[in-house]
Amino acid sequence: MSMIERNSRVTLYYRIGLTDDQVLEDNFDDEPITVQLGCGEMAEGLELALIGLQEGDEQTIDIGPDLAFGYVDEALFRALPRVEFDPDLELEPGLIIEFATEDGDTLPGTILQFNEDEVRIDLNHPLAGQTVRYSVKIVAVAEAPEEPKTLH
Repeated sequence: MSMIERNSRVTLYYRIGLTDDQVLEDNFDDEPITVQLGCGEMAEGLELALIGLQEGDEQTIDIGPDLAFGYVDEALFRALPRVEFDPDLELEPGLIIEFATEDGDTLPGTILQFNEDEVRIDLNHPLAGQTVRYSVKIVAVAEAPEEPKTLH
């Protein structure tokens, strides 16, 4: 039976929530997912919690902001002109919408408050500053695929 290492491909069921037992995402009733560790698909702390586990193992661990989704960065609170938002979009505090970055990526932003002139948003990850409770059940472990060798 393979043990999970830093670059393993891992098939697993997972549940992510907060320490108050609020569940934010859960695939235990669906199909398991397969992730490649070390590729940035998961937060660092979530990956580290998997290392050393084997097929069939189950674990629940609390991961602090330093290894989960980071701390709240005050520089990521912004005020944007209301006219930049679709007039048909019903804004409400707590609403999370996608914002495009200059390099073409997207990131979630949470509406904090708004009026006719401006919309105050928080571009921190919605779980920034939170301790995350992470539960997993390991379905399968495979070694990282070999990088294709090229001849020079």
